[in-house]
Amino acid sequence: MTAMTHPRMFAALAGIGLLALAGCSNPEKTARYLIDPPVTAGQVPNRLGTAELKDVSLPEYASGQEVAFQTEDGAVRSNPDNLWADNPQRGFTLALARAISDASGATVIGEPWPLGEPPQRTLEVRVERALTQANNVYRLSGRYFVSDSKGGGTNHARSFDISVPVGSETPGATSVAVSQAIAQLAVQIATLSGPGRTIATQTPADPFGLDPLF
Repeated sequence: MTAMTHPRMFAALAGIGLLALAGCSNPEKTARYLIDPPVTAGQVPNRLGTAELKDVSLPEYASGQEVAFQTEDGAVRSNPDNLWADNPQRGFTLALARAISDASGATVIGEPWPLGEPPQRTLEVRVERALTQANNVYRLSGRYFVSDSKGGGTNHARSFDISVPVGSETPGATSVAVSQAIAQLAVQIATLSGPGRTIATQTPADPFGLDPLF
């Protein structure tokens, strides 16, 4: 009788475990939030022309699927019930490219470049912080680099540090703040502004070119 009881008990416990797991993984309890292309206010001069935007580099906590936030103890936390609707790196890159284009009239496209005519410039953004802090302020900081695709011309290495108040302690409010921060970053990149350096370089001489003295 004991030999028959153990398998039945095991099966019953396993069944309870599966029911509990099914209850915890209810897809309707999972919320997914978009990184929407921001609405730009006003136009700025087109200083980029055509530019390929490399995939934006995000911190690990910001590149994960869960919406991260900081608590008062300084820890960065997240909840598996609150997710980004798209890969955060892809969503951020596409939204930023669209925002720069809309704000300036430039043609900025995320890599890979799809057009037959090569871009005039290459744009790279390295985000160092992208987080709703414990004080309910979303902070977006890092550096961006603009280089001439032909190897010469004027290049830029500049930093950004953007703060946007978050309306409430919800992931939805964070997604709105992200969109607003991207809009501000787009204008800064479009106008090539912010602390940093402007570096003028010359196109390397063609080693196979003819010597003008002969």
